[in-house]
This record gives sequence, structure tokens and C-alpha cells, in this order.
Amino acid sequence: MQDASSFSVELTDPTAGAGHASRSFFERRRNRRGRGLRGELLPQHLPGSRSRAEQFDDWVLDSVQRLERLWGERIQDLQIVVQEIPDDLERMTPETISGLLGSSAPARPGRPAVITVYRRPILMASRGYLPLDELVHDVVVEQTAELMGLSPEAVDPAYGRSRA
Repeated sequence: MQDASSFSVELTDPTAGAGHASRSFFERRRNRRGRGLRGELLPQHLPGSRSRAEQFDDWVLDSVQRLERLWGERIQDLQIVVQEIPDDLERMTPETISGLLGSSAPARPGRPAVITVYRRPILMASRGYLPLDELVHDVVVEQTAELMGLSPEAVDPAYGRSRA
């Protein structure tokens, strides 16, 4: 048994040795056993790497690109906006909420025509019965047809294919 007075502790710096560069805690922790840093959890090319909101935005963008291929210059000035819910939701009645998946505002001087697509109401209307990307496309086509003064079938012949 050692006497407390003869016990000594030598404090050394583990990074002070030859060939050890001073590394931060994060660098030491992530490469603790020499296996390298961890990669991303899901690579970008896999579908799970995008959030639901990003996927929804992609569906709206795909729909707009399809309409641009069909109509060209006539819809170049449209502005498409995605919102979570309508702004004045508190003042709406249940009858108006049930049919509100998107809205449109005609062009004014100095301001383009605006189509607003509401993400949450569309998600609730789909409920797994309809393919979500097709429902998003139908909403964009309906709002575009309203601004152009045409029927949705005239704007896009594929309108309503999810309900057939």
C-alpha cells in the first residue's frame, strides 16, 4: 500500500507528442477509431432525402412546367405561390374551407397574376385516396383555367385523370 505523500500524478498533454496536430473535440470524436467521418444519412438521389414540403414544391413545379410546355408564352407571367394554409382561415365558413385547395388573383398594373396553392388543405383532401401529385396538378390547372377564362379540360387534356 502506498502512502498518500509518495503518490504522484504526472499530467501530460496527449496531443503534445510527435506527429499529433491539435484537433478539435468534434474532429477527435467523429474519427475516433480511424474510420473517417460519417457520411450523410440519405444520399441526395434517394427519395427519402427530401422533406415533404420540398416534395410538394417539386410537384407544383412539375405541374407548372407541364403547363408551360402546353401553353408557352401565355402563362410565362403567372406567379405560383405555395402556402401552408389560407391567410384568412379564421373568417371562413366550413363550406368555403372544404373547397379551398387553391386561389387565383388576376394581374393588376405592375403586378402579375398569382396562383396560390395551399399545401395542408390539399394533403387533407387527398387522404390517400388520390395520388397527391395528380391532385396538385389538377389544382394548378383549375386555377390557371380560371385566370384564362377556359375550362380545365381545355387548359390540360389530362385534367381529372386521377378521378376517372
